[in-house]
Amino acid sequence: MTKAELVERIAAKINLTKKDTERVVNIVFGSIIQSLAGSDKVELRGFGSFRVRARESRDGRNPRTGDKVAIPPKKVPFFKAGKELRELVDGEPPKGGPAVSSSDGSRSAVPRALSGGPEEKPF
Repeated sequence: MTKAELVERIAAKINLTKKDTERVVNIVFGSIIQSLAGSDKVELRGFGSFRVRARESRDGRNPRTGDKVAIPPKKVPFFKAGKELRELVDGEPPKGGPAVSSSDGSRSAVPRALSGGPEEKPF
């Protein structure tokens, strides 16, 4: 899913214009980015958490020449999926999460953080 597709789906669900929805999505993503840039942790219950991990310097190899290359230390963003999301992706219904009917009549479990309630359909 691209950011444009995400904006389109959200706009259809909450009856906002795509332009307004895009602003909201950009603010959410920008807030996550700012928090990570400040080395803060971002936790979205039922979805997962974002944090910054420090990688130490190490020796690597140039794949073309085989020469040793010093790789400097750096900080990298890291995402850890929440329990409900992991279970959903693995095909297990999350324990305690709502079951949601899809348009074809089948029922699927959606993390509470994403469902908005038992009446709503997932993205």
